[in-house]
Amino acid sequence: MSEGTILDRIVAQRRKDIEQAKRDAPFAALQEQARHAPPPIGFVARLRSDAPMALIAEIKRASPSRGDIAPDIDAAEQGWRYASAGASGISVLTEPTWFKGNLDDLLAVRRAIEVCGPGRPAVLRKDFIVDEYQVLEARAYGADAVLLIISCLTEAMLRGLKTCIEDMGMTAVIEVNNADEMARAIGAGAAFIGVNNRDLRDFSVDPNTTGRLAALAPVGTMLAAFSGIQSRADVEQYAALGATAVLVGESLMRAEDAEAKVKELRGVRDSQSTISDSSAGE
Repeated sequence: MSEGTILDRIVAQRRKDIEQAKRDAPFAALQEQARHAPPPIGFVARLRSDAPMALIAEIKRASPSRGDIAPDIDAAEQGWRYASAGASGISVLTEPTWFKGNLDDLLAVRRAIEVCGPGRPAVLRKDFIVDEYQVLEARAYGADAVLLIISCLTEAMLRGLKTCIEDMGMTAVIEVNNADEMARAIGAGAAFIGVNNRDLRDFSVDPNTTGRLAALAPVGTMLAAFSGIQSRADVEQYAALGATAVLVGESLMRAEDAEAKVKELRGVRDSQSTISDSSAGE
């Protein structure tokens, strides 16, 4: 019997992980942790404050297609590098098997950037979310937003999880890869749509995916390009197509100087201000 796509295998394992997590940290205990977690900030508003183009810098230790990228990275230190160089948001991959992430990375990043105050980067939990328990985990560990990958959700799951995320004061970032998924995201009332140039069924990358789907996004919806972004030229290409944010992971994780790479992607010079010297006035 076929094991299905890569996405199918990841989701199947995540369901097993969730059941174990529920035994380790019952719902009531996690709710108590969430009550004491620092409050979220508005994800879309924070990214729009860096218009016309916001950079979401990702912490990604590994991937199914690339293997190990930076498995021993200190998430807090990397998050601070991103923040100090002016990233608008920080995406933290928390899937443990293929991406070697965890919730402690999420918490460490949130704690590391608290010193930035209200101008800090917004924090996204990036994972394969299929259960409301994971949404509660995200809030308990300090997330401002939660990724929903539309290709692994039924319509009822999409709407239920989006409502759960919003009820906890966070933003649902809805990821799409084709026109049908874009229509579903729009129908669900997505305020933020991420177009993944990577097809999670086989992890192939088509950089033209964003261009094909950008025109379908409603006016007022924040549109981001995910995957395959290596340079400032790539950022400018997606900006010209209508994206107002980009999410960049691997090229930042492999960079010898992550702060310099963030600045390059943002198109700023060292003499221009970053969050470390501009947040005090916000």
